[in-house]
Amino acid sequence: MSEGSTAAATATNELPEGQRKLLFWACFAALVATSFCFVTRSMLISTWGTEFGWNETQKGQILGVGLWPFSISIILFSLVVDRIGYGTAMVFAFLCHILFAAVTIMAPGMGSDQAVYTAFYVGSLLGALAAGTVEAVINPVVATLFPREKVKWLSILHAGWPGGLVLGGILALGLGDTNWKIKIGLIFIPTVIYGIFMLGRKFPIHERVAAGVSYRDMLREFGVIVALIASFLVFKEIGRVFSFPDWLTWTLIVVATLAYGAATGFAPGRGLFIILVLIMMPLATTELGTDTWVTDLMGPEMEKLGVQAGWILVYTSLIMMILRFLAGSIVHRLSPLGLLSIAAALATCGLFFLSSAVGAAILVAATVYGIGKTFFWPAMLGVVSEQFPRGGALTINGVSGLGMLAVGTVGAVFLGYIQDSSVNSKLKAENAAIHQQVRAEKTWLFGKYEAVDPSKVEKLTEQTDKNTVKSLSDAGKKEALKAVAIFPAIMLVAYLLLMGYFKSKGGYKPVLLSEG
Repeated sequence: MSEGSTAAATATNELPEGQRKLLFWACFAALVATSFCFVTRSMLISTWGTEFGWNETQKGQILGVGLWPFSISIILFSLVVDRIGYGTAMVFAFLCHILFAAVTIMAPGMGSDQAVYTAFYVGSLLGALAAGTVEAVINPVVATLFPREKVKWLSILHAGWPGGLVLGGILALGLGDTNWKIKIGLIFIPTVIYGIFMLGRKFPIHERVAAGVSYRDMLREFGVIVALIASFLVFKEIGRVFSFPDWLTWTLIVVATLAYGAATGFAPGRGLFIILVLIMMPLATTELGTDTWVTDLMGPEMEKLGVQAGWILVYTSLIMMILRFLAGSIVHRLSPLGLLSIAAALATCGLFFLSSAVGAAILVAATVYGIGKTFFWPAMLGVVSEQFPRGGALTINGVSGLGMLAVGTVGAVFLGYIQDSSVNSKLKAENAAIHQQVRAEKTWLFGKYEAVDPSKVEKLTEQTDKNTVKSLSDAGKKEALKAVAIFPAIMLVAYLLLMGYFKSKGGYKPVLLSEG
């Protein structure tokens, strides 16, 4: 792979068309590998739990370490990627992907139960670091390669994410009871492919660097207000994972924000960028949060059809992949904000109807939802990159990383909270006697609440009592989908207001650094 440092890199307009397309497909292949790793590990967690006797907490820790370093490393690498070089960063990502698969496959032979668990944990951590590094590189690279068609090419690039979900999901579901080591070993295929693609590639100088925008000006574009939001989400998540006391977590948040402020002269940042960051949080929850839960949420209804619930995720991902490849003709007819408005409206309707759909209607509702969520992520990255090119890798990757962190700290947890609250309130109203036997106090980001404890449900002596709780739990899963529909509805209002704002300024236009 090319060193890719600023000194060795080349300006975009000096790259021949063939070189630009090869580099683009190398970035695409890297994202497929990242997504393939993500879905394969997610689908194997239950298998590992059964084989190695992990409890739910241990399984949650393995899943968690595959997520939080992913989102945090996107942000942190964005601060330095222009200095260490895109090529160097991709070498690191490639090695981490290879080590993730190798360490995971070798984990069972590590000896003691604790050593085995530690090996799985380290493997998942390496996979998360690889994923974060890939994201930190490919978004600014593609935005620089196609400065006048950012939304189009970022949409095509991010077809790689659902593409990996489809590929990994079909293989994981299709191979059935095949040894899980073989399923993990398949990860070497997309990883080696993107490694070969990257060989000899020259990386462009980022448009920010080429335009002479200083590193400090990049930090100022991001702004201290968004830095505070980032510090809050990053250290809240790290504090949760490592059980920091509240005083330490808040000390780290304050110190990090003050340090960033001192480096930028406490520049507040651009108001529009702050708004887009706030919109990204419900957007990420609508897409990633729902994808995280959809297999579990639709499980009861899919069981009635005799179909594995995992096929819902594969199906909606296939829709996303196909439509993102067609982004060029779609974006040509609509402004990015117009596209996002339509997507938000479709996602709202899709989630609402999915919450009440039964039988074949599930397929129709899932189709509407899949179409709606297709352009959320790439179009938002495109808008940020088009409006804030002075922010370089930090603004485009920052909004992506913050969206993912918001899902982990609030979004996905909110979906769980909705389910817990729904089941608890209905059981309390309909059968107070059972409720007293299974109730428990839980804590989430916004305080304490009452919920039904699954371990206590298993201890109920009467099967009819267990069935009562299960039926209410199934209803609660559907209510969660109805509740999350409020997020794209909020986004729709925000996008319409932004369209009005740009119309008052003469229409939506990308900011080109070459034009000052």
